[in-house]
Amino acid sequence: MNAEIIAVGSELLTPHRQDTNSLYITEKLNDLGVEVRYKSIVGDDRAGLAAAANLAMRRSEIIIFMGGLGPTEDDLTREAVAEALGLKLNRDPGILAKLEERFAKRGFKFTPNNMKQADILSSATPLPNPVGTAPGQWISGKYDGQERILMLLPGPPHELKALFEAECLSRLRAKVPPQHIATRVLKMAMMPESQVDARVAPIYKAYTDVETTILAGAGEIQLHFRCRKESQAEAEARVEELAGKIEDELGDAIFSRKGESIEQIVSYLLQMRGLTLAVAESCTGGLLAERITSLSGSSRYFLGGAVVYSNELKSQFANVPKALIDKHGAVSREVATAMAEGIRKRCLSSYGVGITGVAGPTGGTEQKPVGLVYIALSGDDGTQVVERNFPGDRKHIRTFASLQALEMIRRALI
Repeated sequence: MNAEIIAVGSELLTPHRQDTNSLYITEKLNDLGVEVRYKSIVGDDRAGLAAAANLAMRRSEIIIFMGGLGPTEDDLTREAVAEALGLKLNRDPGILAKLEERFAKRGFKFTPNNMKQADILSSATPLPNPVGTAPGQWISGKYDGQERILMLLPGPPHELKALFEAECLSRLRAKVPPQHIATRVLKMAMMPESQVDARVAPIYKAYTDVETTILAGAGEIQLHFRCRKESQAEAEARVEELAGKIEDELGDAIFSRKGESIEQIVSYLLQMRGLTLAVAESCTGGLLAERITSLSGSSRYFLGGAVVYSNELKSQFANVPKALIDKHGAVSREVATAMAEGIRKRCLSSYGVGITGVAGPTGGTEQKPVGLVYIALSGDDGTQVVERNFPGDRKHIRTFASLQALEMIRRALI
């Protein structure tokens, strides 16, 4: 079966509020073997909501509205769905009595606009809201000859989750035929998306029963595989087979096979080998250290480091000779090398990282443009340096540089 989720609320169409309910609902549906095909956000507009309901009922087997069930004038989900489906709204006296009782117990005045929360679509089953006022609603039956399940759920996340788990999951289990979904995610760093796809497309195209999605962002490429079968074992086997062939093609370019972040992988590898790390950062301003220490327990392998933005601090904290900076400039292969080696020696760490560059948007020259970054990694086997010209704005350049450093550490450890 497939599903459609419609988040209701004009506030979700602004920069100030984000729909997170659909992520929760999608996870629960996937656990049941239901695939979410469509998600949308519709403002507090009755005509727009009715149109969304009509479209969803034509193309999806399970439709879930989230929000718009409250007492205010802009809560229009009940009215819009009733209009779209040609149903009546009936005020339920039992629900109304419970609403009045709830308000009285809390010492609040029960204003007349609260009464609309007791309006139930004809043919709908009311779903008690264990932590809020507005009940949900469940409709199951034929629509234009097709079986459909429609749910109206409250918008506040704590209300939606409590109601969905208490009232909807058991009903869905009874309706959804046995089916199983297996997923797998492979991650790579610092590889062009086009290059990855050119290498793996001939492989995944042969697996027409596995949905493959490529996502790219902030220097990371993710390959998502998804397969739905009648048994979990069959779905897992199919996804594993495809993922295995992709891994054979890309080799150690893949840093994660189970969804881990590159920070987690670096953490595992350092701890497995009993090694430590220190960093000296200039243009990244501590971003690499922040990414490393975002994990609990990072003190076991991360000794610390320094943000050496000025030339004076590069010399003072990372032991970079002033003459070297004067000769080659702060943004140079030589200074990055000295930063990595200097911070390693100063902190007595197994590895040292040095990052220096031009993050922009100002400060670039023809010889050293914005985006030019040098990343050095120093260890027992010597020091390696990479030169990169990263695209994008200041935020992207800093993110790319920190990711490049993590990838260099990972490759050194494997």
